[in-house]
Amino acid sequence: MTTETIETQEAPPADSFAALFEASTTRTDQLREGDIVAGTVIKVGKDSVVVDIGYKSEGVIGIHEFVDENGNINVNAGDQVDVLVEAKENEHGLVLLSKEKADKLKVWDEISAACERDELISGTITQRVKGGLSVTIRGGVKAFLPGSQVDLRPVRNLDKLIGQTFDFKVIKFNKKRGNIVLSRRVLLEKERDRLKAKTLENLQEGQIVTGTIKNITEYGAFVDLGGIDGLLHITDMSWGRVNHPSEMFTVGDEVTVKVLKYNPETERVSLGLKQMQEDPWNTAAEIFKPGTRVKGKVVSLTDYGAFVELQQGVEGLIHVSEMTWTKPKHPSKILEIGEEIETIVLDIDVQNKRISLGLKQLEPDPWSIFTQKYNPGDIIQGKVRSITDYGVFIGIEDGVDGMVHKSDLSWTQRVGNPADVYKKGDEVEAIILSINHEEQKVSLGIKQLYEDPWTYIPERYPEGTVLEVRVMTVNDYEAMVELEQGVEGFVPRAEVSSDTSVDPGDILKPGEIYKAVVIRVDTEDRRLLLSIKSADNKELDEKMKFVAEKQATRAKSAGPSGRPSAKLGDLLKDKLGSIAASAEQGSSEEE
Repeated sequence: MTTETIETQEAPPADSFAALFEASTTRTDQLREGDIVAGTVIKVGKDSVVVDIGYKSEGVIGIHEFVDENGNINVNAGDQVDVLVEAKENEHGLVLLSKEKADKLKVWDEISAACERDELISGTITQRVKGGLSVTIRGGVKAFLPGSQVDLRPVRNLDKLIGQTFDFKVIKFNKKRGNIVLSRRVLLEKERDRLKAKTLENLQEGQIVTGTIKNITEYGAFVDLGGIDGLLHITDMSWGRVNHPSEMFTVGDEVTVKVLKYNPETERVSLGLKQMQEDPWNTAAEIFKPGTRVKGKVVSLTDYGAFVELQQGVEGLIHVSEMTWTKPKHPSKILEIGEEIETIVLDIDVQNKRISLGLKQLEPDPWSIFTQKYNPGDIIQGKVRSITDYGVFIGIEDGVDGMVHKSDLSWTQRVGNPADVYKKGDEVEAIILSINHEEQKVSLGIKQLYEDPWTYIPERYPEGTVLEVRVMTVNDYEAMVELEQGVEGFVPRAEVSSDTSVDPGDILKPGEIYKAVVIRVDTEDRRLLLSIKSADNKELDEKMKFVAEKQATRAKSAGPSGRPSAKLGDLLKDKLGSIAASAEQGSSEEE
């Protein structure tokens, strides 16, 4: 290099300095607040960084704008940086600059350009906010992801997405307001449509496909086959009983199924899982022959019986009538769901997929035991098990009851309600009258244990016989009396006393003994009619006298309305008279 050349470099011509000064002045005049310019770091201080932006004044930036995530200062002299002009000059003659704002504006420009080019933007979900999620995209810029745009279906737990990174499409962009709205659903819909078209192109009935459990309901599960959902109905999940699809699947499970039906017009797909296996009913007739003892598990109880799973996909019914030899009970009183039991196959209908099972057949038939042990005419002893309006049921053997009709309880007594004579648990003796093998019923009799008194009553108690009787019951129309044990008669109201206006209950009391006359013997209706008034009854005369006096006293004391005047003196007198009459009656009975 020559000296002349060096001198030319070191001392440029005067017109060159003028040009440089003019350019610098022009650039300074063009500098505007809000511009982004390129600069070079010339000094890194304790609190600030000095940057040469090629103007007459240098720029200054706070040191905090160069601190990284770990708190380290990551700037050195000579670094090239883009900065934003915040103010041309301050009181120290320096231009105020900002690297952070420049970076953000550059990011916003990049995002704006990406939106114009319809490009996707990657971002990380950082937190949950009202109505959706906050996503951090390029340069730390925050964007909003509405809850409705997160996925194809509503997401119940948005918090599980925090920290995950996805690609998004910008559906709303406003640089001035700093508002960016993203959507992930738009991308998923496009992908779904692509997969759907590919799936539908090859989908056909009978095809074996693999999918993912997408949703579970009470009636089945929806399987994502790739852009299109198919329904796996609960009845097509297993040959066995499925109470709820959640017993077999959870959302996200992968499952291989068979396409049962496919309608291209409605794009509805029906799937089957059990069809991947052989129908167990194809071999059921060979395994479950009538008379075979089988084991199974109770899977359901109803009012009419219990369903027992014999093997997966094959169930049998134990009807309530086939559970016990005794009186049928509700199945829940005998079996429990989940209980392992042994039964006997009674019948099988493969076409209708039905198997009838029996439980009582595992035990001896009580009726067979009874018929081998008893015959009509045998006397049995047992306890009263139940009482009805028409008779008494007596337990003969375990599982076999006999009934005594109320007409077979007594030869002479008319029993209106058997509960008046017997109560549950009473030990009784009876004779077997008949055995109905077809209906498995036993008729019993109690009165047949004794001789029919009507074979001797007409001879022993002819009309006109006078005897003592004991009052058993009294009502407004008649009194029933006992002549001897097992022999009863009736005294009509007109035969109680000559005064028919007096109620029988005012004269006769149960347990009292009176003389009576037999006035009629009705062998056809088996009735004895007696008269008490026609017999010589001193006690009855005394009672009638007392009742007549009492009625007369009441009549005298009656007021204008016909009612007693209710005077205290009259009431005391009447009471004393009643006590005296009772005393006289007591001494008369002692005599």
